[in-house]
Amino acid sequence: MTEMELDERKIKILDAIIRNYLETGEPVGSRTISKYTDLNLSSATIRNEMSDLEELGYIVQPHTSAGRIPSDKGYRFYVDNLMRDNREKERQVSEMKEFVIEKTEKMEQVLKQMAKMLAANTNYATMVTAPSYHSNKVKFIQLSKMADGQILAVVVLSNNIVKNQVIAVDDEEELDNDTLLKLNILLNSALNGLSIDEINLATISKLKEQSGIHQGIVSNVIDALGQALSEDEDLEIYTSGATNILKYPELSTNNKASELLSTLEEKEELAQLVSDVFHPDDQNETGIQVYIGNEAPIQTMKDCSVVTATYELGEGVKGTIGIIGPKRMDYEKVMDNLKNLKTQLDDLFEKNKGPGKE
Repeated sequence: MTEMELDERKIKILDAIIRNYLETGEPVGSRTISKYTDLNLSSATIRNEMSDLEELGYIVQPHTSAGRIPSDKGYRFYVDNLMRDNREKERQVSEMKEFVIEKTEKMEQVLKQMAKMLAANTNYATMVTAPSYHSNKVKFIQLSKMADGQILAVVVLSNNIVKNQVIAVDDEEELDNDTLLKLNILLNSALNGLSIDEINLATISKLKEQSGIHQGIVSNVIDALGQALSEDEDLEIYTSGATNILKYPELSTNNKASELLSTLEEKEELAQLVSDVFHPDDQNETGIQVYIGNEAPIQTMKDCSVVTATYELGEGVKGTIGIIGPKRMDYEKVMDNLKNLKTQLDDLFEKNKGPGKE
């Protein structure tokens, strides 16, 4: 039997098992399912269906119980079906929306408050990153002579962000205006319109070959470009609700809680999660990414589910909203919160564009 062979009855029973387990945290038996669904099936029939679902890997039986709990594959099926559900849901506008649409001078205050509200609304741990620049490309490079032994490299990126880098020059190199002009033409011809991923070894090798005795300068300019185009080191991540994970027994035993709390507090590993979210192959039509168990790029979150959304404040300027909780998290509520928050951030940016907007 394959996933395609899950008939409507099996899907309803799997859905009932997962929803019941999300609510109670207790293994689910056939008698519970017979009361929980409108299928009007006998316990024996439900047991047979549950046996098939277990054989397919959607549910598992804990050693200490006769009931069943969802496997990672079961959660995945449930989440994917939620994502395909395009019904428009009418929900009350939360306090979060009211806060976000207010005129706020500092984005940092907004994001910190969002993380707190999201944690309060969901009862899970949350993270919100400040917007940073992704898919940035080189727009213009200008080398200018400074004092003896130094030149200034000015790098302008595609969204008009300007980065300056002072480059030391060997005494032996004679850098007159003609030489600088030739280097500027060479660098701009080769690098304009390229992102950091597109500036490969072949491009660099060709540039160095063309620059002759000035290969050192070219190498330094490439290094400066790398710094200008990579913003991960300056990534601001705001977290909230870390202690909420202590409310879930499956995450608060042994060293799990301390490791997870450490990850949320130190934030360094969270950058891996943000990097994974921004990978173009991972995007889907909802803008929401769900990691269940071992799917998460962070080892300490292997017993968790992580749901993330990307918000955009303009071309190439993106941030991440994330919710970390147990595998039995309320996925529907979490996704609704993320969709709502994502929309509010988009709206906030549009409202603050100022004069000239349409």
